[in-house]
Amino acid sequence: MTIQELYAAIGGSYESAKRVMQLDKLISKFIIKFADDASFAQLRDGWSARDEQAAFDGAHALKGVCANLGLDDMSAAASELAEEFRPGNRRMLDDDTVQEKIDSLGAIHTRAVKAIREYEKTLP
Repeated sequence: MTIQELYAAIGGSYESAKRVMQLDKLISKFIIKFADDASFAQLRDGWSARDEQAAFDGAHALKGVCANLGLDDMSAAASELAEEFRPGNRRMLDDDTVQEKIDSLGAIHTRAVKAIREYEKTLP
């Protein structure tokens, strides 16, 4: 599997990642590291504990990592959640809607991690 095929499989923007990192070797290195990134877990666990600061920190970190990697759908979803929990902002979504958005983001994240793990197996 090529890096471009991976990006097609996970719905990412290889072109966006290429603009940021310029080299396929760097894109590959950091997309593999993404599979072990704890940002989504911090968001999910923070929300489960109703710790809005932890949820914000996780969502904000995930947004940045995904933006740099060209994972635009995940970045947009994480951004929406970061704004929901941003200190000083008034919450706009009810708890059920927040949970639905986290669950949806989790499904996208899980699919991406699974594909990244498969990609990693194809590397020399």
